[in-house]
Amino acid sequence: MTDVLLTVGTRKGLFTGRRRGGTWDFDGPHFNAQAVYSIAIDKRRSTPRLLAGGDSAHWGPSVFHSDDLGGTWTEPQRAPVKFPKDTGASLERVWQLHPAGPAAPDVVYAGTEPAALFRSEDGGVTFELVRPLWEHPTRSKWVSGGGGEAVHTVVTDSRDADTVTVAVSTAGVFRSRDGGASWTPSNSGISAVFLPDPNPEFGQCVHKIAQDAGNLDRLYLQNHWGVYRSDDAGTKWTDIGAGLPSDFGFAVAAHPHRADVAYVFPINADADRVPAGRRCRVYRTDDAGGSWEALSAGLPAEDHYGTVLRDAMCTDDADPAGVYFGNRNGEVYASADDGDSWQLLASHLPDVLCVRAAAIG
Repeated sequence: MTDVLLTVGTRKGLFTGRRRGGTWDFDGPHFNAQAVYSIAIDKRRSTPRLLAGGDSAHWGPSVFHSDDLGGTWTEPQRAPVKFPKDTGASLERVWQLHPAGPAAPDVVYAGTEPAALFRSEDGGVTFELVRPLWEHPTRSKWVSGGGGEAVHTVVTDSRDADTVTVAVSTAGVFRSRDGGASWTPSNSGISAVFLPDPNPEFGQCVHKIAQDAGNLDRLYLQNHWGVYRSDDAGTKWTDIGAGLPSDFGFAVAAHPHRADVAYVFPINADADRVPAGRRCRVYRTDDAGGSWEALSAGLPAEDHYGTVLRDAMCTDDADPAGVYFGNRNGEVYASADDGDSWQLLASHLPDVLCVRAAAIG
């Protein structure tokens, strides 16, 4: 089996797992007692660079990097992500770390709370505010979601380094086609059931977006009620939630190689945030949301209450693909066969906030 690195950000530190052959070994915690809300594994270098968004209750948030697969970590002397004084804002949290595509080999994006996008051109060591999104004319009407007002998802296009899509809680989807110089709300078809107008230009509570492996213009979106697909890079969205036990949830992930394959973890409701039907099940579509299949082999069969958060499900780039999720019970589950069967990798961890995995063998 391909060697895999798995990183698990929790409420109280970062844990790393290595699969060598068929055996997993775990190490940690790194950043003891810090909440780790964001992780990236940047494979554009000869040795992958790991990036972690830590949040110390004493020292505040920062971004760390490792060039030896988590053996040692470096924090730059200058605060990596910092709001300019004229904004009147201060960094609360780094929600997302996203390496751009091969056309921009040293570019890394950071999504933050307050809701802003930062761009690094040195591999994630230092970042600068993307002002056109911060100064967007709709910003005064953005409001905080339950987890805060944040840019929590970044999607880039490997064909065009100037195309960037972000999701903002709770302002919805915004796209740039000019490297961040301008931004357009891209929420047509996404419902906002909690607003007087359920179909506004912006204001949707988007929870996560994933990009299809075979068609980069195809995006999957988990909303605060509603699972959607776009076939035109976000210009229009179509509801694909039929067949799921609930279309509320936080996480969505795409298969790394197979077109039309995506995964979600349904939650009962916004007022009942436990697995749908109190069953620990991942749902997979093989036809871009036309139908859904429950995946439960190896997962708990009894009543289960482990909520999976928006960044706590991912796929690796192995073949067959690994699929992973962690939950607020402190459990981490993995599949090495596209989701067909699962095993428990770790338990009794702190709340799992995010997971990232990559083949490194």
